[in-house]
Amino acid sequence: MGSVPLAHYLALGSALFAVGFAALLVRRNALVVFMGVELMLNAANMTFLAFSRAHQTMSGQAAAFFVIAVAAAEAAVGLAIMIALVRNRNTLNVDEVDTLKY
Repeated sequence: MGSVPLAHYLALGSALFAVGFAALLVRRNALVVFMGVELMLNAANMTFLAFSRAHQTMSGQAAAFFVIAVAAAEAAVGLAIMIALVRNRNTLNVDEVDTLKY
């Protein structure tokens, strides 16, 4: 069995990034926008790991580990903000949340 070429990993990563970016632009629900950002981060991780494997270095894996740590922190803060929005405004629609004060 041969290994999967680098181009296939990059094509899958770019497709995932495009789906995440489309969710970020098209949808108005904050949870779906949040999931689109997470999908874009995972697509970047896939690209880092594909180049790391292709060039036999550990730098891509280190970058992917850093992105995973940032994504975990972003998930905690993002979900906390969404819970606060639901409690205070009773909505997750990003169009309705246009000011910082109540």
